[in-house]
Formats: sequence, C-alpha cells, structure tokens
Amino acid sequence: MTQHMQDKEMVNDILAMTNSSLIGYANAIAQTSNQQLRQTLQQIRNSDEQFQYQLYQLAEQKNFYKPAPPASQQDIQQIKSSLQS
Repeated sequence: MTQHMQDKEMVNDILAMTNSSLIGYANAIAQTSNQQLRQTLQQIRNSDEQFQYQLYQLAEQKNFYKPAPPASQQDIQQIKSSLQS
C-alpha cells in the first residue's frame, strides 16, 4: 500500500470519527441541564468542529476527499417546499 493511500485512509477515518463525535456532543448537549457541563461540552464540540473543518480542507486540497456537487436550484426549491408543508 502506498503512503498516499495510507494517508488518505487515515484522514478519512479521522473525519468519520470526528463527525460521529460531533453527533454525540449534540445529543449530550441537548440532554444536559447542568449549565457548566453544557458549556464545557459546547466548547469541546466547537473545538472539534474547527478541527474537522481544517482536516476537511486538507483532505480536499490533497484530493483525499471529493465533496458532493452543489445542489441545483430546483433541488433546493423541492426541499424547501417539502419542509414547509
């Protein structure tokens, strides 16, 4: 296995794990009534979001990650309509 492939797999694994942890933080924050714990979790989540975005930018720059193409205006309007119903 080439170093490039190992790096790509490692970056994509870390992105997937970070995305998963962000979902976990959101759930914990939503269910926490202790204000101090809530703020701590929000700070950790914010830090992880910054890390995830920086890693995403690196992955995109190195062609490790290809984002989905932008949605068409028609697709956007259909989603908006379905959510407003």
